[in-house]
Amino acid sequence: MEHKKTYYSKELETPDGTLFIEGPITSETLASYEFHNELTAFRPAEQQHKALIGIADLVEGRIIVARHQNTVVGYVTYLYPDPLERWSEGKIENLIELGAIEVIPKFRGCSVGKNLLMVSMMDDAMEDYIIITTEYYWHWDLKGTNLNVWEYRKVMEKMMSAGGLQWYATDDPEICSHPANCLMARIGKRVDTESIQRFDRLRFMNRFMY
Repeated sequence: MEHKKTYYSKELETPDGTLFIEGPITSETLASYEFHNELTAFRPAEQQHKALIGIADLVEGRIIVARHQNTVVGYVTYLYPDPLERWSEGKIENLIELGAIEVIPKFRGCSVGKNLLMVSMMDDAMEDYIIITTEYYWHWDLKGTNLNVWEYRKVMEKMMSAGGLQWYATDDPEICSHPANCLMARIGKRVDTESIQRFDRLRFMNRFMY
């Protein structure tokens, strides 16, 4: 499913300077920016920068960044779910995953994540998609934030709700493996009934298994 990606941006004032929240950005633009060395939640910063450049080139890929001068200090990614995950099994063409969101410690507590999501949803094309995110506590920076899993989960839910994502029940074994893990989703205004029904079937694949 291909959509024209309409670029949006906004400024966010923080105690450490102005951030520019912008996207979806092209791979060329992303390659021209510095990438902060503390963006290491998923892999070393240099490798993550390359991975995001690759995502920006995908038909469905969207990268929204938070930039301080010429340096990326936060980002959110959207792309089709991993082929090994159940969310790709339904072959729902208009289902994309918020795959990663990360902000460096210096700018946490400045509503950067919230603003990344708000800018993401400024694009009307997002009304054609079911957007999901799977939250696993083992990806959370509990140590760096001094929050326990429930406090962190509350922060995540509040941030995701800024982009219109809500909690959805599921019997996915990985999500069910810990009560703090969760599935959140946003169903766009123009998503057809059949896609919603297929998404519901994906959420509860084990219902009839005994």
